[in-house]
Amino acid sequence: MLKIEDITYSVEGRPLFEGASATIPTGHKVGLVGRNGAGKTTLFRLIKKELALESGDISMPSRARIGGVAQEVPSSSTSLLDTVLAADTERAALLTESESATDPHRIAEIQHRLNDIDAWSAEGRASSILKGLGFDAEAQLRPCSDFSGGWRMRVALAGVLFSQPDYLLLDEPTNYLDLEGALWLESYLQKYPHTVLIISHDRGLLNRSVTGILHLDNKKLTYWSGPYDQFARQVAERRAVLQAEARKQADKRAHLQAFVDRFKAKASKAAQAQSRVKMLEKMETITAPEDAKKVVFTFPVPEELSPPIINMEGVAVGYGGPPILKKLSLRIDQDDRIALLGRNGEGKSTLSKLLAGKLQPAEGKMVQSSKLRIGYFAQHQVDELMIDETPLQHVMRLRPAEGQPRLRARLAGFGLMADQAETAVGRLSGGQKARLSLLLATIDAPHLLILDEPTNHLDMESREALVEALTEYSGAVVLVSHDMHLLGLVADRLWLVKGGAVTPYTEDLEAYRRQLLAGDEDAKPVAKVVEKVKRASQDEIKALRVEVKKSEERLAKINDMRDKLAKKLADPALYEDSRRGELDTWNKKYGEVMEALDRAESMWVTAQEKLETASKP
Repeated sequence: MLKIEDITYSVEGRPLFEGASATIPTGHKVGLVGRNGAGKTTLFRLIKKELALESGDISMPSRARIGGVAQEVPSSSTSLLDTVLAADTERAALLTESESATDPHRIAEIQHRLNDIDAWSAEGRASSILKGLGFDAEAQLRPCSDFSGGWRMRVALAGVLFSQPDYLLLDEPTNYLDLEGALWLESYLQKYPHTVLIISHDRGLLNRSVTGILHLDNKKLTYWSGPYDQFARQVAERRAVLQAEARKQADKRAHLQAFVDRFKAKASKAAQAQSRVKMLEKMETITAPEDAKKVVFTFPVPEELSPPIINMEGVAVGYGGPPILKKLSLRIDQDDRIALLGRNGEGKSTLSKLLAGKLQPAEGKMVQSSKLRIGYFAQHQVDELMIDETPLQHVMRLRPAEGQPRLRARLAGFGLMADQAETAVGRLSGGQKARLSLLLATIDAPHLLILDEPTNHLDMESREALVEALTEYSGAVVLVSHDMHLLGLVADRLWLVKGGAVTPYTEDLEAYRRQLLAGDEDAKPVAKVVEKVKRASQDEIKALRVEVKKSEERLAKINDMRDKLAKKLADPALYEDSRRGELDTWNKKYGEVMEALDRAESMWVTAQEKLETASKP
């Protein structure tokens, strides 16, 4: 087991641990959680003996191997597969020695040990791990130098998983994985044969892959059995009890103190007063835990546009060669919340760039509202911030005419308070950088917000705040994320990007998760394919019902807009000569709404007809 006993450690005079203790049973899967900056990564470094404790001890079985993900795999000419195989240093050393060994006894020892560590199946195991993390058979044979830093981090993760250390320490491993890779990792960790400690803010991972939570709070460590949601519920209950006890004790203190103050000067009551003074001195103070600071994201509100804001017919898009996606006939309205699903490399990022205007259609027709503003957030943008400039300088560049009080208010609306506003970006935490990038992406009050992995580096409280902000946001949202908790709470439509096409996914996220873990649909037995065909018509009917409902909601919204404009146009004062220009504007808007109403009615009729046809036996 891993024993942490009464440890103390400080960084630059700031204590992170003071007499902290915990015991992790062998073979347990444990999530390490705590506020950003509390010292979670430092604890990992202490366990790995990279830092020296001031006092206390961290112990584990002798000869136990500790493994963690390197910062980055070097950009070498070695193939991905060979890089992962080399991570098992014992196997690599034994194979090298077997080529030159001449002593029969030593050769026998080497062969026995190779059998013990299952060395002969190593290539298959390494390939399976790489596949789970998004590398197909062809990619596995390519050199590491062919891949970007983020992809090489996946190779580093594959290497440490393949080497199977006795203590596997993972620090935010899903930050560089997509949804499919994150779900694969969840499943892999559940079956991992040794002890796992994982720092993560991914609620799904902490609910499905760990058997306990190690909570770092107020410089102490507390071990809780069960997944994250159970831990969160127990902590909330404990917080409520402590707060109630602290209030009761404060009332009792006040009552005793009032008696002392009232009667300490009276001889007849002096003994009772002195008795109460002693009671006050002996009373051990119950300190109510601090409430977690409320985290917020304040997105500016865009004006409402007539639907659709984007409409595609037969669109193909790529990067100059054969199209990555083709025959796209898609529509986005301002009230849409869409999650993009699909395996890595299928084209989710390509579709995001097309919607953001960073790629142009190679063929087909793509029409968008003339007033449409689009906000785009991708993880790489966090790395492109000016590290020598402050957040305040970043927003001043975009809003040079605004005064500093207004700019500081914008920053505060994304949790960047006075101190962070004037701190160089290079000294900010990953979460603070992500907040700044989200502010820059939304500063123009976009009608469509495209978010590609927005939760990387955000802690649990920030993720919940992002869910709240997106739920209240009055623009359309297109999401790509490995965080199923975020997708489940925000998205009301799912689009599957697969085989060069983008189609509605009519089941829910849990069904998609089961499908991914069960393996590729195309590899399933023929009997299951027959069942799939039978269900296809039911799925089509379900999708058409959804479309009819959306059409009805769209009609209701446009009718409401028409009624408001009609009321405005009924105002006699609007027809005075001095307001002729304003009248023309309102008449133009009324005409646009009536055109939108005609289109919406036509779409509703078409959807109803399709539903009736599909429902016929």
